[in-house]
Order: sequence, then C-alpha cells, then structure tokens
Amino acid sequence: MKKIFVLLCMAAFSIFMVTGCGGNTGDTGNSGNTEVSSELADAETTIAEDTEVDAEPDTSMADGEYQVAFDTDSSMFHVNEACNGKGTLTVENGKMTIHISLVSQNIVNLYCGLAADAEAASKEELLWPSVDTVTYSDGTTEEVYGYDVPVNVLDQEFDLAILGKKGTWYDHKVSVASPELSGEVNSMELSDGTYSIEVSLEGGSGKATVTSPCMLQVEEGKIYAEIEWSSSHYDYMLVDGEKYLPVNAEGNSVFRIPVSAFDTPLDVVGDTTAMSTPHEVEYTLNFDSATLTEVSNE
Repeated sequence: MKKIFVLLCMAAFSIFMVTGCGGNTGDTGNSGNTEVSSELADAETTIAEDTEVDAEPDTSMADGEYQVAFDTDSSMFHVNEACNGKGTLTVENGKMTIHISLVSQNIVNLYCGLAADAEAASKEELLWPSVDTVTYSDGTTEEVYGYDVPVNVLDQEFDLAILGKKGTWYDHKVSVASPELSGEVNSMELSDGTYSIEVSLEGGSGKATVTSPCMLQVEEGKIYAEIEWSSSHYDYMLVDGEKYLPVNAEGNSVFRIPVSAFDTPLDVVGDTTAMSTPHEVEYTLNFDSATLTEVSNE
C-alpha cells in the first residue's frame, strides 16, 4: 500500500509540474498532456502488477504433505494440544492448504479475512468444519472440529476470522511456518517399494534402543517405518497425536509408524509396561537419508 501511495503522489506531482509549465508556454500544452498520460499509465501498470503478485500463493515447494507450525494471536483459538501446535500443509499444483484440528467444536465457521467482511459473506465463502478425532497423551480420544485453510503466504501473519456458537465474528491473526525443506520427505522421489535406512533413538532413560537399520515401506507415496524396540514391554506408540499398536504378538515390540521427515528429530511417545504402572516416555527418532537403500524383491 505504501508503494501505491508513493506512485500516486509521484503521478500527481507530475501533473502539477507539467501543467504549470504548459501555462507559461502555449505550444507545449499537448506535450504536457502526453507526458501526464504516460506517467499515469505507468503508475496504473505498476499498481496492477503489484496487486497481481500479492494475490498469488507464495510457494515453490514440491507437491506433497508437510507438518508445519500453525500460530495464532489467541490462547482461545489454536490447534489441539494433541497436534503439538502443528497442522498438515498440503501443496498441490502450486496451491497451499493447511488442515488444523481445533480444541473443541465451539468454532462453527472460519473466514479468510476480517470479521466485518465475514458478516456479509455468502455460505460459499465461509470455511466449514470437518469432524476430527484426536488422541491425547493418556490414550483418550475426542472428536473436535477441523478446518482446511487456504494459505497464500508462509512465515507472515494473515487475517482469519472465527465464528463462535453465539453468532459473533472475531478477528484474529494467524501464521503458517515454512517446513524445514532440507529434512522433509519428498515422497514423490521415492517409488513404491521396500527400503532400508539407519535410524537413531534419543530420549527416555537411555536404556531403550531400536533396531537399526530398519525397514521402510513406501505405499502410494506414503512412507512407513517398522520400528523394533529392545523390549517387549511397549504396548503402544503415539506419532503426531495418532495411536499405533504393535504389529506382532511375540518377541520385542514392533510398530509400523508413518515417517514425515528425514534427517531431523521426529517426536514420538512410547508407552512402557515395564514398571509397576504403565508410563508414556517421550523419544525422538531420526532417519538418516544418506543410508537409504532400496531392498530388492528378488
């Protein structure tokens, strides 16, 4: 907006200067009008170009899904605690959308813009909820509202109005963080199949370990890891708020979990029954992409 204001001021100043000169010399009037028209045309072109650029989504990322931080300006409006402050950013054909799961079903609509504009918006312009099931760290679940929010810019605040059950719209500022692209899995680069990869575990008391390398399965672009613990006492794992049960009945506990990134610590929770009462223990898993090897089916 500042740039537009400056351009308009420059155009107005040009009108003043040229018309002033035209008043002193009769035969330069047409030339002055031509110059003014040229100045205004240039200014309008620049303004139009700036407007078009601002409307375009700001992304050069490969198509796929990314776990990214979703921040708001309010303690009353934020993503569910089970999601660790993150949502799922989907990039498709250069357009970005983030899916967020909220804390309840009390926010009945969202609107990309200001509350004043939302009040006059049509139903088609509003964002409508889905019903998401979230899993908390104690294993309990809850059905909450989730929303798909269009994203035009990363790492910058934008307006997102919310409508509560009482029928009042409220203004809020939100932002979507850029994913750490160096660590994100671009599943499009991995063909469906079986792979081997080194994985490291940190956290807990330091006594537990996982088998490395582990096996990766890529199915329809989605990546899953087979994690085998050094103990048979793990009865479930939590990954991005989702609960996963062992895939085996005997021996050390084995889980099949999704992998959202390589070369970066991924937060997971393992529930162990080795003590007198079950305990959830926080760990991180790090998959080393440099060791990724396709396993032959032969």
